[in-house]
Amino acid sequence: MTSDASGRLPEAFLTPGGSSFMDFLAGHAPDLLPGRRSLGQGMNQGDLSSEVPHGTTIVAATFPGGVVMAGDRRATMGNIIAQRDIEKVFPADEYSAVAFAGSAGFGIEMVRLFQVELEHYEKLEGATLSLDGKANRLSALIRGNLPMAMQGLTVVPLFAGYDEDIKGGRIFSYDPTGGRYEETHFYSVGSGSLFARGALKKLYREDLSETDCVTVAIQSLIDAADDDSATGGPDMLRRIFPVVGVVTAHGYRRLPEDEVAALVDAAWSQRHTRPDGPASASLT
Repeated sequence: MTSDASGRLPEAFLTPGGSSFMDFLAGHAPDLLPGRRSLGQGMNQGDLSSEVPHGTTIVAATFPGGVVMAGDRRATMGNIIAQRDIEKVFPADEYSAVAFAGSAGFGIEMVRLFQVELEHYEKLEGATLSLDGKANRLSALIRGNLPMAMQGLTVVPLFAGYDEDIKGGRIFSYDPTGGRYEETHFYSVGSGSLFARGALKKLYREDLSETDCVTVAIQSLIDAADDDSATGGPDMLRRIFPVVGVVTAHGYRRLPEDEVAALVDAAWSQRHTRPDGPASASLT
């Protein structure tokens, strides 16, 4: 879809249509949608999960007035560490966050397409989607990736945001078919999710402050890395720490590196005396 010789935009850009950018692509450039692509001749059509980088563990937890989302920084390719500082947590729009576990390339592309989808809707309609509407749009995007998921290139996002109606945060999980499920208080996805969720169950309280909620998320990622080789814990030598996003009534905020570093250092020092992490009665 390029401009003609006169420099004018193609007719597709000037024809009134719906507010969905994905529907626009499906009608005018379907090959740009992730699920419409072919792996090409000569490529293994079986399980490719060990041949491409994969992002691993993501956690999210609510606190009074908002929600925290955090992700480790490791990408793996089979038994190889493909990247030590990959980012898996992103703002979806001003009041929501999205993260992914699974095929890294498709995951990043899905996040970018989701961001454009929400921005496109807001520009055309002059209003933002409700949080449920955003969650439904992401569900449709995941469903479109099903052909690639059937070949081992699965992407499983985690979505969270601030809901004005309840003045608090909400969390949505998905399955590879696009099924959408609202979670209560906290959730985790990825290869280390079982261990992260166990830590969240142990440490989570409904009355956590924002800082304590971030600490709980960091502790759960450390626990996941302790038992899952595909999850990267804080890299104290290289000073590579989890990406942490917080969404409140003031919008999305990515925690600065020095703020995360201080919380990681505190959590790490606690584990010198208690390697398995804090007890459930206290964060200290």
